[in-house]
Amino acid sequence: MSFRAHESAVHAAFATPSRRQFLKQLGAGFGSLGLTAALADARLLSAGETPAAVSPLAPKLPHFAPKAKRIIQLFMPGGPSQVDTFDYKPALARNAGQRPALVDRRSLRNTRNGLMPSPFGFKQYGQCGRWVSDIFPHVAGCVDDICFIHSMHTDVPEHASAILMMNLGHLQPIRPSMGAWLVYGLGSENRNLPGFVAMSPRAQPRSTIANWGNAFLPGAYAGTYVNIAQMRPDAALAHLRNSNLGPDAQRQQADLIARLNGLHLQRSEQDAQLEANIESMEMAFRMQAAVPEVFDTAGETRETLDLYGPSEFAKGCLLARRMVERGVRVVQLSHSIDGYDIAWDTGHENIVNGHAVLARACDRGIAALLIDLKRRGLLDDTLVLWGGEFGRAPTSEGARGRDHDHYGFTVWMAGGGVKPGISYGATDEFGLSAVENRVHVHDLHATILHLMGLDHERLTYRYSGRDYRLTDVHGRVVQEVIA
Repeated sequence: MSFRAHESAVHAAFATPSRRQFLKQLGAGFGSLGLTAALADARLLSAGETPAAVSPLAPKLPHFAPKAKRIIQLFMPGGPSQVDTFDYKPALARNAGQRPALVDRRSLRNTRNGLMPSPFGFKQYGQCGRWVSDIFPHVAGCVDDICFIHSMHTDVPEHASAILMMNLGHLQPIRPSMGAWLVYGLGSENRNLPGFVAMSPRAQPRSTIANWGNAFLPGAYAGTYVNIAQMRPDAALAHLRNSNLGPDAQRQQADLIARLNGLHLQRSEQDAQLEANIESMEMAFRMQAAVPEVFDTAGETRETLDLYGPSEFAKGCLLARRMVERGVRVVQLSHSIDGYDIAWDTGHENIVNGHAVLARACDRGIAALLIDLKRRGLLDDTLVLWGGEFGRAPTSEGARGRDHDHYGFTVWMAGGGVKPGISYGATDEFGLSAVENRVHVHDLHATILHLMGLDHERLTYRYSGRDYRLTDVHGRVVQEVIA
């Protein structure tokens, strides 16, 4: 039988529904990498045959010259308290227990409670003289590289929706994540690793996959989730290895599956799920070599390992540096603790026992990341973003806790083209509401896209009859924080 006849026979044989079962069996070694279903450079045919399709993850030109080429998001789900971390408010101590009129004008739960001073001390640090809480002594040493935004506000004081707003720009899980938008707009710089990686050492942040999902964007732009509780590739990504086949046999298998899928794709209308599956298997094959190398920190110097320290979050910070160093476009590292997907919400009961413990777990790793990026010449074009979905009220909840506050809170950025050692915006004298140079989450997203070389009004995707964008119909680039 000629090759063309053989190809036609194969084509016909797999035009029936049984083809799905056949492909499922053939691809069992790496088909179960479900969350990588969109992380690949497409290669429909093997080398030497018809030229492959252009990869959806191929690097793309930005709209204009970028300040940053990559971003690391240090996400603090649960709502870190601005008045106990980076927004120093001495008026709380002077007015402890009181209920000022500006507090009563806001709709807060536990409205009968009065103002509560921070149980932590604050000191000034750096040449810029920024005030930082005693629970972040290591980050405090980096303030001259940090741009604080003290005037953030968002739409709701409820965790699930506010987390989605921070990561998707929408209150419901029906939109692509910020990371997916960035990879859609810019592609990736490493064909063997995902363009977008989301990590956490324990629990996934509330709304889980939506925080790194692609929604209606093509599957190639979704993030891959990695559990870093154990620094072992086989624990981080399930089924990374094929125990039955060697690399050569897997390569032949992947090429056969890609060829069969390609034949099917050619005779049908565009099938995003099928394209994502093709790319998934290609990426899964290549990741077998690339992922262990990223996770193997044995080659790091003792000085570097000591700089980061032994905490789980610090290990995630080191991995984030290793990933962006290798061309991963977006890394989202969420802070979590065992069984608690909104770690910083422990502030309800007791700020001292909650925030102090959480800060101690991440402070050293965050500072090490900034120092390490700077030493390696990566901080200039790597944007680091720190913050949660909202803040906490200056009033007390119970004896020692604080409730949610979406009217005003703090995030900070470093590197990637932002002005170092500055503060932008302000809350009122008690830290309750943003009152000066207010910045909505949509504005933050517009600014991040701008730093990455993307116009938030031009980065659109047409779906269901309309053009969508990360910032919806809102968003203002905060030019004042851009260097």
